[in-house]
Amino acid sequence: MELYGYFRSSTAYRVRIALNVKGLDCTHIPLSILGGEHKGEDYMSKNPQGFVPYLSDGDVGMGQSMAMLEYLEESYPAPALLPSDAAARARVRQLSGIIACDIHPIDNLRVLKYITDELGASAEQKTIWYQHWILEGFRAFEILLQDGKSGDFCHGNTVTFADLCLVPQVYNARRFNCPLEDFPTIIRITDNCNTLDAFIEAQPENQIDAL
Repeated sequence: MELYGYFRSSTAYRVRIALNVKGLDCTHIPLSILGGEHKGEDYMSKNPQGFVPYLSDGDVGMGQSMAMLEYLEESYPAPALLPSDAAARARVRQLSGIIACDIHPIDNLRVLKYITDELGASAEQKTIWYQHWILEGFRAFEILLQDGKSGDFCHGNTVTFADLCLVPQVYNARRFNCPLEDFPTIIRITDNCNTLDAFIEAQPENQIDAL
């Protein structure tokens, strides 16, 4: 198994956690996003979007981190990263979607570069943009965590997709100095996750391409 990624990519980060939780052997192949390696001909032939991460498992290959999480869950089901019943799985996917569908896509590097390089936004305006979407998503996330179904982690006392999505997004929020004092449950759960080896080993600073 091979995972093409970048140490600061939050989407690669969430897949690294999943691989670690499931104890899967995987070769990590770093691509320099700043150096444009993700737009090289060889990589684009694998992933026409030119995004990271990209996962290959024998004859199977795919982009899109959430597709990777679903693939890993179905192909290597133990330990499980989704609950067993449909309602609980839907809750986990809802929480995951707040990060993966609503926050990350408009706060990632290519969007930030576009609003500065093409639209002329200042560094301050870029930071305001980034913080706005983080905080809007986290407000909803924090409220949803108060429904009595969270425990040590986003759903009960077992790590799920929701934690895999949340922890990298909190990491990014801290990089951009987002005020997080209004999100005590998010921070508590993130701190719990970051005591686990699977999360520690996946952290950006522990990757072979960390700068």
